[in-house]
Amino acid sequence: MNGEMEKMLRDALIIKYEGEIAEAKANIKVYFMNPVGIGEHPDIISAMDTQIEKMAHAEEKLLAVRNHFVPVKVV
Repeated sequence: MNGEMEKMLRDALIIKYEGEIAEAKANIKVYFMNPVGIGEHPDIISAMDTQIEKMAHAEEKLLAVRNHFVPVKVV
């Protein structure tokens, strides 16, 4: 795979995981700001915990990409 394609795919993964983190954070903020407005989730703590799990999983994957697939710049 050429360097340009590799970078494009790596960047796409990074953006995907950053988006998943942002989505989970936004959902958690909604729960904090208006927990009674979430009618389909009677167990708010469980719903928030699910979002934390999603966020932690995406952070772990993001870290793996950055640690193993982002070239180290030599100064």
